[in-house]
Amino acid sequence: MDVTRTSNRIVAAVTGAAVAITGTVTGTAAPAPPAYAAPAAEPALQTLALPTTSGATPAGTSFAAPGTARAGGTGLAVAPRVTKPFSLLGATWTDPQARLGGTVQVRTRAAADGRWSAWRTLESDGTSPAAPGSADAGGRGSTDPVWVGDSDAVEARVATGDGTRPLPAGLRLDLINPDADLPAPVAGTPSPGPAASASASGASDSAAQVGGGSVAGTGRAAVGTAVAVPPRPAPAVVSRAGWRANEAMVADPPEYTTDVQVLFVHHTATSNDYSCADSARIVRGIQAYHVRSNGWNDIGYNFLVDKCGTLFEGRGGGVDQPVLGAHTLGFNSHSAAIAVIGDYTGRAVSTKVRWVIAQVAAYKIGMYGHLATERTALVSSGGERFPAGTRVTFNRVSGHRDAGRTACPGNALYGQLGTIRGLAGGAPAGFKMARMTGATQVGAAFYARGPVRPLWTTTTPTALLNRFDVIVDGAVVASAPRAHRTTLLNLNPGRHVVTVRAYHLSGRAVSQTRALVVDRTAPTYTSGPAVWLRGGSLDGSVPIYLRWTATDPGGLRSVTLTRPSVVALGTTARAWAGTATPGRPTTWSIRAADRAGNTRTATVTRTPLLLTERTTARTGRWANVTGRGYFGGSALRSITAGSSMTWTFTGSSASLAASRTPTSGRLKVYVDGRYSGVVDLRSRTTSHRMAVWARSWPASATHTVRVVVQGTTGRPGVALDGLVLLR
Repeated sequence: MDVTRTSNRIVAAVTGAAVAITGTVTGTAAPAPPAYAAPAAEPALQTLALPTTSGATPAGTSFAAPGTARAGGTGLAVAPRVTKPFSLLGATWTDPQARLGGTVQVRTRAAADGRWSAWRTLESDGTSPAAPGSADAGGRGSTDPVWVGDSDAVEARVATGDGTRPLPAGLRLDLINPDADLPAPVAGTPSPGPAASASASGASDSAAQVGGGSVAGTGRAAVGTAVAVPPRPAPAVVSRAGWRANEAMVADPPEYTTDVQVLFVHHTATSNDYSCADSARIVRGIQAYHVRSNGWNDIGYNFLVDKCGTLFEGRGGGVDQPVLGAHTLGFNSHSAAIAVIGDYTGRAVSTKVRWVIAQVAAYKIGMYGHLATERTALVSSGGERFPAGTRVTFNRVSGHRDAGRTACPGNALYGQLGTIRGLAGGAPAGFKMARMTGATQVGAAFYARGPVRPLWTTTTPTALLNRFDVIVDGAVVASAPRAHRTTLLNLNPGRHVVTVRAYHLSGRAVSQTRALVVDRTAPTYTSGPAVWLRGGSLDGSVPIYLRWTATDPGGLRSVTLTRPSVVALGTTARAWAGTATPGRPTTWSIRAADRAGNTRTATVTRTPLLLTERTTARTGRWANVTGRGYFGGSALRSITAGSSMTWTFTGSSASLAASRTPTSGRLKVYVDGRYSGVVDLRSRTTSHRMAVWARSWPASATHTVRVVVQGTTGRPGVALDGLVLLR
């Protein structure tokens, strides 16, 4: 291997690795392919000289068929040639500023089974894209390299076109073996392949982490507290060490431009039938071709992505740096390039690959405060389409063809660039604060009594996100990495405004804001609970009212009766009608809960007792009446006006037990010696054991209830069954 260096840069290629066949081949049949033989040694580069003298197109080759060489032109051929192993090839020529001016086609023999491939046309993008004065300047002109897989023989043919443009001098085939001079793998470096594509394209929300740091919140006291912001995430990429770049062939250190304003999208114009398991080998082959064949300092692209979505670091110098590449003639400065491995003239890239290109665009362009959806102007450093000094306006995500006379990156991929711009320059989509774990939502506000975890979601893939900021009362209190969807907030009591802001990798952001009330104080009972007797049937039970007043500054969420049964009482009610068992203690418990989840339970226990009519002090005339409808089978009845009964008792509530009939009269009631009103016992139907009057007091005490018969014409009688009281 003869290598010479000028100014520390490789400028010559391997010589003597294969014999060049020149001249015109004529005859009635194509030359017979050589016999299949096992491969021998493995040089990194082999060259085969290609003829540049006009001659007749070889018969029987269908070389002038549409879509191959120029119909009607003349052709030259290189007979089938056994070679050392190679997997990638391209055509190169001496002058990097010369165009090919014709067509080169090749076919190769597979090393595994000896089968010959179909003829392939090598695509030429014109003159060398290397920036003038850079470490890549000079070198050789070239076609795009083609990945052909492990091969050990090659046949070539050249169409000279219509003769108006001669073939360039020094035309040759360069055969690259990406596994020669292979550096040792770096310990701990993962092997690239299809499995890496998930990390390259980004995890979806369903796979996002829900963990996060905690913030000891002090509300407004947090203002001014330093918050560590996660570094802006770089795309998940197979590093140069990961794809085993040959750093020994890179002679000069990387060069840098000032910023990245445009990302140029290329395709490598190789076939699409490669295995993604070979992607790292393809990248190594392209590096070897760009350095050994083109004479550049390193691989020309800043990034490469295979059809499975695995992203590879291209030219060295730092993924996060504006490395000057050799990719887009006239516009290598202020730009970066990503090449999709394959040919996308008639075949679109997958959704995964679109996401990866968008991620790289958002990362590289957004790094300098630009949106991928914008346009900008660059000044050409010189090229076939745009002479030096020409100011050209580009989309910030542009195809290679926008800058030069080329079909790259293929019609199908070029048609997808609008979608890619939208993905790369958009704001986080579908962003919302789904809930706050540990808090209860009431209307638009959340209420909590302790730490909370706001939980947010977005439909934008994690790979296109930067970070999430959590802002409380105007101050950033937490900054979560892009894979997180929650963080812990521990805030002081009071009302707060919580905002979660999502940042796209492009720099655009969207926010969601919620009110949060932190309340650690339980509800209070300003009255009750208390039990009062009420009117109604006394047949087997005693009708009662349960009364209370519960309040909370932040608002009540619920009030529930938990004993003797479970009843939802609502938040606005102040009384509940129930019953109690006579002669037996009953406990009523009420639990009040506020919106934050604080609770307070209050209880009251009362026993209903019956004081019969026989235990009273009486005046006037009273007669005994019997019947199954009366307590104990009997009651006292009076038809004499002024007749009275008096009960003296200790309790908190009392009700009068009597009968209602169509002929019943009226009673005057006195409580503790004061007139309390008249009770009319007349009704259309007859009902015994009825609580016809009730009175309650704030606390248990000794009271006197006296009833006096009020004579009424036609309704003289009243039947009394006793007095019910609560103790």
